[in-house]
Amino acid sequence: MSKLRMTATQHGQLQLHLFDGSGFEGVAIALCGRAESEGRRVHLVHKVIEIPHSECQRGRDFVTWPTRRLRDALTEAARLGLSVMKVHSHPEGFREFSARDDASDVEIFRSVALKVAGPHLSAVMLPDGEMFAREVDADGGFAAVERVAVVGDNLSYWPEPRGCAPQDFDQRHRQMFGDRTTNLLSTLSVGVVGVSGTGSPTVEMLARLGVGRIVEIEPDIVEGKNLNRIWGSKRADAEAGTNKAQMMKTHLDAVGLGTELVVCQARVDTPEAVALLSTCDIVFGCVDSVEGRDILNRIAAFYSLPYFDLGVRLDADGTGGVESVSAGVHYLQPGGSSLKSRGVYSDAVLHAEYLKRTDPNFYEDQVRRGYIRGVRVDSPAVISVNTLTAATAVNEFLARLHPYRTEPNAKFAVQKLLLTHGRIATRPDGEPDLELARYVGRGDCAPLLMSSRLEDAA
Repeated sequence: MSKLRMTATQHGQLQLHLFDGSGFEGVAIALCGRAESEGRRVHLVHKVIEIPHSECQRGRDFVTWPTRRLRDALTEAARLGLSVMKVHSHPEGFREFSARDDASDVEIFRSVALKVAGPHLSAVMLPDGEMFAREVDADGGFAAVERVAVVGDNLSYWPEPRGCAPQDFDQRHRQMFGDRTTNLLSTLSVGVVGVSGTGSPTVEMLARLGVGRIVEIEPDIVEGKNLNRIWGSKRADAEAGTNKAQMMKTHLDAVGLGTELVVCQARVDTPEAVALLSTCDIVFGCVDSVEGRDILNRIAAFYSLPYFDLGVRLDADGTGGVESVSAGVHYLQPGGSSLKSRGVYSDAVLHAEYLKRTDPNFYEDQVRRGYIRGVRVDSPAVISVNTLTAATAVNEFLARLHPYRTEPNAKFAVQKLLLTHGRIATRPDGEPDLELARYVGRGDCAPLLMSSRLEDAA
């Protein structure tokens, strides 16, 4: 199974170049990062290189172009371990690779393979922006790319899934979202990091919506203190010390709706967890830690993933007095702002949390001396607030997949649920996080996510 994924900005750049109003074919190349896990491979657009129209011979059903810019790009591709994609337009809307395309791809990619190991990609864009693609190997063999995804304010996937038979449990979903979105949900792979107060209702809702595959990342076990808020948990799970993700898998397997649940009992900053998330289609972050959020933001950038972050804040005096109840749902897209640039956390807080985990004695000394602030630990937790937050995030995911709001999705990058004030505040995306923007679509690399902290992860 192979997929191609890019950002809406990259897709828009390609569309603007390939459809210049002339009605003639155009061509571009792209350097793509890679992700591979459990038989799944994803190509991630990292850099788009336009082939100037002035250098090409063009018609309504052909384009010939010099390969000088491709040769220059191969040096960078070989150095970074990237794959190469050729993408051209079919202005007449022809929805297949032509015989001319076949011959051209065999010739080009045999030469490319001499410089950079494959497989590589050939793609076509149609006038409405839809794309289809295939892998090309060194011998000129073709293998279809099963899905092309564009991640932006909206989530676009091609081709539309077909042949998914209606299920008894999804009839009401089809009444709401129609066959296309319901069928699409059944083909998606969704990562959920943290399967506790907000993560467990998120997994439950995704499974009951008919999502085909859910990857659960969770190292912790069920304890008695968790039973007030983890969906599906039982006293027996707490007594047995069952892993939270494994508990959720057992629970949903018994429900029997057909979702494949993959359990990873590791921290999100381990190579195993990163690999599993890299080939998902969407990621939900349901973690309390700043370290976890920082790593998830990096994963979203490197692997061009749409990322939904969930957070709950309950401030109380411990004896029944409530100061504030609030929650936040952030939608983050690769190349946009990050949780850090939005002010959710700072480098100082990230450093303090890392220090507390890796060198607790030094951390305590630094707190006593006043050099760093102490990291917030246990806080109140209430199932109704956690579930409301999870439902808001899942509904946000559905709105990106199947835009139905009267306002554009761009206005809802952040949703603040201010329960003590009885209102919801929303705001659009902020300025791009330039530190992460340069890594969009970079894919697998060494060090992992270009972060030395991962090498020290427990």
